[in-house]
Amino acid sequence: MSTAHIFTLQLMLGYLAWLLCFRAYLWPRLRSMRHEDAHRVIATLHSFRFFGLVFAVPGVVGAHLPTSFASFAAYADLATGVLAMLALLSVRVRPLFWSFVVAFNIVGMADLLLDYFHAVRADLPSVAGELGAAYVIPIIYVPLLMITHVTAFYLLLRPTKGQAAALDSAGAHAPMQATDAYVR
Repeated sequence: MSTAHIFTLQLMLGYLAWLLCFRAYLWPRLRSMRHEDAHRVIATLHSFRFFGLVFAVPGVVGAHLPTSFASFAAYADLATGVLAMLALLSVRVRPLFWSFVVAFNIVGMADLLLDYFHAVRADLPSVAGELGAAYVIPIIYVPLLMITHVTAFYLLLRPTKGQAAALDSAGAHAPMQATDAYVR
């Protein structure tokens, strides 16, 4: 099996494994929390994205790692991590907290999507060995980051139980089934 096929298979299996774990253990817990607390958990995970700077460290990654991939991935990860830390630091100032939550999720999701674009364009799977010790990042860490960004956007767009109750008591003329969807 070629390096590119192994890398692609491992990436797909990383998503599958994290989706199974997320569905069984993480999503039920996040869903039961207040939205603010769930976003704090997600921000805590993303605050470690400073680790992506490893893509810019010679000797940890190979000299032939495409710079079109490595530089952007390193610094966009750093930006996302700093924004996530700022969200955690500003938790007591709700408008600021929510601004940083939205910011780190937009920057982080854009980073991952653009990293995939750069990786495909640079044919990263065929030179995956150049990732060196950082190989674990796209295989193990990135799938969880992507899943939690999608979850964060879902939680941001889904009304909280209090908001759904307020809509219901205000006389929203929606069928009962639609109202129940907001409460779940």
